[in-house]
Amino acid sequence: MDIEKTIAEIKLLEEIHALPDPRPITLSDREVANRMHDEIYANNPWFKLWQRYGISSRPEPPSFNPPGR
Repeated sequence: MDIEKTIAEIKLLEEIHALPDPRPITLSDREVANRMHDEIYANNPWFKLWQRYGISSRPEPPSFNPPGR
């Protein structure tokens, strides 16, 4: 096994994954990000207060049941 080649390939992959994504963010991307955020903080008492009394730009309340589950 060529260790130097393996290290060079790993470094190349790290560089590729460090590049920013040039694609524009779509509405679907934003919805997924919002859903993931809500799921992460679903049990946080401050987040629950914000959900109940805070201001939101979303047309409907967040769903904690992602599609396909």
